[in-house]
Amino acid sequence: MEGKAIQRFVRVSPFKARRLIPLVKGKPVLEALAVLDFTPGKASHHLWKAIHSASMNLINKAGEIRVKEEDLYVKSVVIDEGPFFKRIRPMSLGRAGLIRKRTSHITVIVEERR
Repeated sequence: MEGKAIQRFVRVSPFKARRLIPLVKGKPVLEALAVLDFTPGKASHHLWKAIHSASMNLINKAGEIRVKEEDLYVKSVVIDEGPFFKRIRPMSLGRAGLIRKRTSHITVIVEERR
C-alpha cells in the first residue's frame, strides 16, 4: 500500500530542492524526517512537510489495518519545476534584465516495508 502527497507551487528553486533527494530516498520515514530537521535551507522544511503528509495519508487510508510509522519508508521523491514569476531588473545601457523566481512541485510516495 502506498501513501502519496503532492505540494504544488512551492516557492523554492527545484535545483536547490533536488539536492535533498539523496538524503531521504529509500530511508525509513522517521529517519528521513530527523535528517531534514537538521538540514538547513527552506527546501528541507517543505520536503519534511510533504513526507509527513504522505505518511499520514497512508496511515489514514489503511483504516482497519494497523500501520505504524516505524514500518514506512520513502519510496520515491520527485521535484518538478513549476511556473516561475517574471520580474524585471534594470540593466546597463537602458536595458531590462529578466529575473525568474522559480517554483517547484514536490511529489512524495511512502510505502510500507515488507
